[in-house]
Amino acid sequence: MTEKLTPAEIAAAERVAGVTYTEAERGQICEAIEGQILSAVARRKSSFRNDEPPATRFDPRLPGFVMPVAERVQLRDAAPGALPDDPEDIAFAPVTQLSGWIANGALSSRRLTEIYLDRIAALNPRLFCFATVAADRALTEADQADRLLAGGTYLGPLHGIPYGLKDLFDTEGIVTAWGAEPYRDRVPENDAAVVERLRAAGAVLLGKTAVGALAYGDVWYGGTTRNPWNLNEGSGGSSAGSASATAAGLCGFAIGTETLGSITNPSHRCGTTGLRPTFGRISRRGAMALCPSLDKVGPICRSVEDTALVLAALNGHDPLDRGSIAATFAFDATAGIAGLRLGYLPDAFGEGATEVDHAALAAAKALGIDVIEVRLPDLPYQSLFNTVSAEAAAMFEDLTLSDLDDTLTWQDAGAWPNMFRMARFLSAVDHVQLDRLRYRVMLALDAAFRGVDALIGPFDTGPMLIASNFTGHPCLHLRAGFLQSRTRARTTLGGGKAIEAEGPLFRVPQGISLWGRLFDEGKILQLGLALEEALGVAAERPGLAG
Repeated sequence: MTEKLTPAEIAAAERVAGVTYTEAERGQICEAIEGQILSAVARRKSSFRNDEPPATRFDPRLPGFVMPVAERVQLRDAAPGALPDDPEDIAFAPVTQLSGWIANGALSSRRLTEIYLDRIAALNPRLFCFATVAADRALTEADQADRLLAGGTYLGPLHGIPYGLKDLFDTEGIVTAWGAEPYRDRVPENDAAVVERLRAAGAVLLGKTAVGALAYGDVWYGGTTRNPWNLNEGSGGSSAGSASATAAGLCGFAIGTETLGSITNPSHRCGTTGLRPTFGRISRRGAMALCPSLDKVGPICRSVEDTALVLAALNGHDPLDRGSIAATFAFDATAGIAGLRLGYLPDAFGEGATEVDHAALAAAKALGIDVIEVRLPDLPYQSLFNTVSAEAAAMFEDLTLSDLDDTLTWQDAGAWPNMFRMARFLSAVDHVQLDRLRYRVMLALDAAFRGVDALIGPFDTGPMLIASNFTGHPCLHLRAGFLQSRTRARTTLGGGKAIEAEGPLFRVPQGISLWGRLFDEGKILQLGLALEEALGVAAERPGLAG
């Protein structure tokens, strides 16, 4: 620095930081702050790869936590039935049924893969849900799955099942662009851990599903990923392509990630079933890091039982992921829900809750289990969002400092480029205090779950979306019903003027969330199965209206 800061400049900075100092205090700051600034500038000369993690790491387990020891996945013993003649009926079948057809020889992986590739070719130009289609690789993997089965080797319920992979996960030799213009030509040399585990389970990679740029929203360099139920609206973010493709029957299942709603939000909008597992359960090695203390990996499917199949294949400790935690996974689809206790936050079903939300709660109460009110302490949960801004801005600091953030398509005040810039003004002291608030929230949710096995509620009403993501608790989001949605149409006139008018009504799905105890996904899956059956809306297909 060539000139010292003035008290007037400090006073101006106080407004940004939300603090107030006296003139004498400002003078003292001016005398001493130069070294602090120079240290920060010197540190910025060191850039970091996205896969270089912070030294500190988040662990959702409080003192005294006891990890469940049971490890067994029991599915319902149901015959898959006769293979349909209509390829669309095959495409929309749940993985449990597809798996049965492949296992008994009624369906080959090659034919199933070709069905999905044909649907991708026909519908992706309208949905923008696949960023890259790896047709040759998919057919090669499908043929390999068929050869293994013919030779007597069956790798399990995902054997030969084609899937879509969110374009945040590295795939050897296939572009992994993170939905963002600066990375359009990025081709990894290795596969992510998720890809390795799904290959070991026999699953077939169809391609990379679109992701909102740098894991935010549904806008990427290829366009806006669309909701199959209403092509006039986006599919939600940032696992936008994974939810859209699964809902439209373009894959057997898909993989998404969630930092703060990126599995549950698009599942809510597209009517899929998304499972966000406990933080640390699934390896993130080879996945783009957005917020290392928050990022989670999970399946997006068309049924509850399918999510359990995928989680079972992905579960496992990875010593190369600093956030990975060794944990067993137990789920019994035949166990029923007798004796389980379900809680709900009354305020979450107040203002902002829809008729579908209330109907879902009523259906839960009719299941014959205890459904009780639960309260959470009044805490500034929303303030925790600043942690997302800070971590994300750090992981993509080079974009901000090099001005490459200007190349991203989405440039609104609420988009990443501006949020990354604003994050430079977040106080480090406040950041530490946010971490202490996070611990208080962990204690609050731990207390809430002592009296119930799960909580039910709208995914974005009340504090649970933010609270549970920061505590690391698992969430299952499933379709609960339908609402009428009206899209506003914008027409551009001469001279740059535009008018807006209400568009037609569309029938779109809406879901409900179930949150569970840490590393106890089995219970929310059991409840989800019961609720899925009671609600009876999971099988309806979108008409690709628009």
